[in-house]
Formats: sequence, C-alpha cells, structure tokens
Amino acid sequence: MSHQTGIKANEELLTFFAKCRDGTIRLIKVIIHNEQLCLDNHKKTQNTWDKDFDPFIQPLIEENQPCYILYRLDSKDSLGYEWLFISWSPDIAPIRQKMLYASTKATLKQEFGTSHIKEEIHGTIAADITLNGYIKYKKSAAAPAPLSMREEELQELKRTEVNTDISVDTKQQTLGGVVFPITEPAKQAILDMVRGLYDYLQFRIDIEEEIIHLVCAENITLQKLPSKVPIDSGRYHLYKFKHTHEGDYMENFVFIYSMPGYSCPIKERMLYSSCKNPFTDTVSSLGLEIAKKLEIDSGDELIEKYLYDELHPTNTLHRPQFARPKGPPNRGPKRMTKSNDH
Repeated sequence: MSHQTGIKANEELLTFFAKCRDGTIRLIKVIIHNEQLCLDNHKKTQNTWDKDFDPFIQPLIEENQPCYILYRLDSKDSLGYEWLFISWSPDIAPIRQKMLYASTKATLKQEFGTSHIKEEIHGTIAADITLNGYIKYKKSAAAPAPLSMREEELQELKRTEVNTDISVDTKQQTLGGVVFPITEPAKQAILDMVRGLYDYLQFRIDIEEEIIHLVCAENITLQKLPSKVPIDSGRYHLYKFKHTHEGDYMENFVFIYSMPGYSCPIKERMLYSSCKNPFTDTVSSLGLEIAKKLEIDSGDELIEKYLYDELHPTNTLHRPQFARPKGPPNRGPKRMTKSNDH
C-alpha cells in the first residue's frame, strides 16, 4: 500500500508545467523544499534526446540528496511529447529523505500529468540514470517475465542434481544447510567482537572458493548501519544493538542476513540461504550469543524501531477470551458424577 505525504506542487512549478510541453524544454528537476514540490532547475533542448541525456542529467544529481527529474523524449503520442520520469534516491541519502520522496512521487506524477509519462526509472547509483543505464532498463523491461524465486530454485536444484559428483572433496552438507568454512581473519574478528573491540562485522561468501570471508570490522552508529548493506549482493552482518528497554541499558548481538532479491543470481541466493544456519552455529561456538536473527531486502529496514520491536515484541495484554460453544438445546441440568474411589 502506498502512502502519500500531502505535499503539493507550488504555484511556480504548476505554472511551469503548463508551458513546458512545446518542445523547447528538455529537462525539469523537481525537489521537495519547505514541504512543497519546487522547480529546482530546467534545461532547454540542444540536441537529440540521447545526446542531451548524460550532459544534462549527471551534473544535476547530488550524491546524497534525492530528487525527481522529468526528461522529455523526442517521441510523440496523441497528447504530444512523451516524457521519462526519473526518481533519484541515492543509497547514502538519509532514510527519512528517501521515504519522503518515495511517498510523494505519485503526487508529482499526477500534478505533471501521468498520461504524458511514457516510462519511469529509479536510480540509487549514478550509473542507473545514465544513457547506458536507461538502455539496459529498456532491454530488461522487454525481456520475458522472470521465473518466480521458487521456480528458479527448483530449476537450479534440478541442474545441480544432474551435475553432482560425489567425492571426498565434496563440501559437507547437512539438514541445516551447506557448511562453508570461514577464514582465520573472520574467526578472529568474531572473537574480537566478543571481547568488545567491534560493534559491526560483515561477511561475504566467495562462491568460487566456497569459503566465507570477512568484509569489514568496524565500530559504527546505528544511523550508519543501513548504508553498509550492499544493494547488489548478499551479505551476513553481526551488529551490537545498544538500547534501553524498560529503563535498563542493553547490548544485544543481532545477526542480519541481507539479500536484495532478483538483482542477485539464483545460485548466490541459494548459497547464502543454505549457509546461514551453519554460519550462525559457528558464530555461537566462538562465544558470541546471537539474540535475534533477521532477514532483510535492503538497508532501509534497519531503523531503531525495527530492531527494538524484533528484540522486544509487544505482548498483547488483553486477549479476547475464547467463547465456549453452547451445548445442545434442552439438554437439562448438568449432572455431576461421583468418582468411585475405594
């Protein structure tokens, strides 16, 4: 379900929208300022749409500030020129800003005129909204519909079943998953975390070597945690969540399995899923007590309330009482039976 913020376009932007469709305007940049949609910049047409694309768009995006870009294509339909709607939401932007722009997007499209927008792309890194990135998006959109995650997993299982060679070098496989060894630096980092030297560890699976490597060992704030989650590959994370609960200061170790989904190959998704439980067993055997295991799609989910609610779920104090079903009608008074104890 999408939620809108109530933010509307100001008069200057609405006036500009009304006169920008004659073909002279190539690009419109819109931002949210003082709880209004505002015109931040615009560019007049100089060349064909593809030649204007990178020189116009790239200088206008900021690496940590979301924005919207309406880009006029050279194609037309019955209503006039067709437009490309670009929502720029960089990974390192503040979470509140990203949520604000995401929930206001529908309003801007409506103010501009949804029928004039031919396509829409979303960018989190600069490469997403280059001409090359847009062409890749169009090719991807024209490709056949992908298999569901379950269908891909079944397909991969069938493939591996056919090509499996059993030998003494085969990696250990248990009912709990596939056991890949972890490197010595990874083990040492876990031991150091137990000793209080680190608040955050990140691990990756080397699919070719079939081993788990340490990516980084740091002390970071909760605000920086979302930015540590990759958008294009799976990872395991260990984080010491410092918080107060019912007046008590607490430190809990949380295991986080992040997997962005279809942007990762099916083999990578399956390996991270299969190695997860054996990996956490290894972590526990090294003396680090995991208070909670989480699975996420993106770093945006890692806000304080989410971690707190997962560690301390609210108990329902007033549960509805179960209504005992009535007995058959006209049954008469209940009889008491006396036990025969001798």
